[in-house]
Amino acid sequence: MSTTRRLRELLAAPGIIRSLGAHDVFTARLIELAGLETVFLGGFGTSASLLGLPDVGLITLTEMAGAVRRMAARVAIPVVADGDTGHGDLHNVARTVQEFERAGAAGFLLEDQVTPKRCGHFEGKQLIPAGDMVLKLKAAQLARRDPDFVLIARTDARAVEGIDGAIARAKKYGAAGADVCFIEAPQSLEELRRIPREVPHPLLVNMLTGGVTPILPVQELGAMGYMIAVCPIESLLVAGTAIQKLIQQLLSTGRVDQNPEMMSFAQVKEVLGLKEVLGIKDKVTEPKG
Repeated sequence: MSTTRRLRELLAAPGIIRSLGAHDVFTARLIELAGLETVFLGGFGTSASLLGLPDVGLITLTEMAGAVRRMAARVAIPVVADGDTGHGDLHNVARTVQEFERAGAAGFLLEDQVTPKRCGHFEGKQLIPAGDMVLKLKAAQLARRDPDFVLIARTDARAVEGIDGAIARAKKYGAAGADVCFIEAPQSLEELRRIPREVPHPLLVNMLTGGVTPILPVQELGAMGYMIAVCPIESLLVAGTAIQKLIQQLLSTGRVDQNPEMMSFAQVKEVLGLKEVLGIKDKVTEPKG
């Protein structure tokens, strides 16, 4: 089964889809091995991991498509990737869809910020007109070769036009053919509850630690009516803390091998699939007869 079809089946099934953001392929492997249904490849984590830079529209389409390709090649679960603004105008949106499809993504997010964009929980965001976003969604629909490829329409209007404006945009984007709608950065529990009541389309919700949105358990979000809950940058946050501790251990003790929080070398080799990789060589070179 293709990952696009698998994602469609998950969206049609009861319950909420749990998704963690992976800032690199090793993290995506861990997410898959743990049994999560999908993995999210966000612009924030990719920009931090690949460039060491913040998510302010610096990462290019080819860089992001390359990150999608590397991740989709090493996991079997659906990869949902951040398409930002489509990296430009309508023809850029079409190319983004095609590049992400070829790279192996099961779906992508398209947002209504101006180019270059900002992280959804940063200040100073600007929006394109809702009508222009509808045209981008139409271009994305025409560009996809796989009808199961999932289009997620994100609006950042909450910070610019208020919650009423954000809900109005989400309704418009869903009516225009978005498979899933996503209102970024609601600012209260009441807003989180209100969105599923008023937007009659499948919904994604973002649980960004340290952002402006209240954090709730996945089960509670599912009961509200959300279909996908994403924790987008937490793998990066955890990795940052762990590496800082490792550095301090080296500085204070002169060694790092006595760290109880480390995976073993054997565990890392298992996650990377070393036996399977070496097994290919063994099968090719094994003597015949």
